[in-house]
Amino acid sequence: MTDSRAQILGTLARALSHKGRDPNAAKKRIEGHEINLIPERGAGDRQTQVARFTQEATTVDATVARITGDAALPGEIARYLKSANLPSILRAAPSLKDVPWAQQPTLTVETGIAADNDSASVSRAFGGVAETGTLVFLSGPDNPTTLNFVPPVHIAVLATADIAGDYESVWAKLRKDQAGNADFMPRTVNWITGPSRTGDIEQTLLLGVHGPHRLHIILIDETAG
Repeated sequence: MTDSRAQILGTLARALSHKGRDPNAAKKRIEGHEINLIPERGAGDRQTQVARFTQEATTVDATVARITGDAALPGEIARYLKSANLPSILRAAPSLKDVPWAQQPTLTVETGIAADNDSASVSRAFGGVAETGTLVFLSGPDNPTTLNFVPPVHIAVLATADIAGDYESVWAKLRKDQAGNADFMPRTVNWITGPSRTGDIEQTLLLGVHGPHRLHIILIDETAG
């Protein structure tokens, strides 16, 4: 073992074995989480937040559609793919297994993790942030992370009831939902605002460099009105 490596490990060992160290400090810090400053731009009733989310999402080059119920999802996806002159082939998250895909015979739907040759994917978002038009995805067997980043076209499904005003509210909902889970948190929590973009090359904005170059968000109301 090199001297520098031994020094680093020795420092860590001393810190971890410190007699005055509270072994429950991290747990207490998480449970006693203090709310940070929350901007007013995400405040308002449900319709106000949905409108703000839609406005912010379209500002960052996403497209947004709104439907009622999961049964309308296949038709909206078929419409979007056709309007964008894209193949009617889709890789869907297992979390959408109850969607009546057979009602739209023009769609070819396969379920599972994304493959390199997939042209479009659809996954279900855990939540949305009205303040910035951001989508929140939790990783897991029902919602593979690859669906969010590998195909050039990503279709995100989000219930309007899951749109919150700000980031803090989404984290609070996640902590509450995961309270009885032994693993506590999913492996990753992805926050996605618009299609992939970069301005690294001469400050010229380019879409799709590190991920999907198109993001279509489908907002779903449980009931009409």
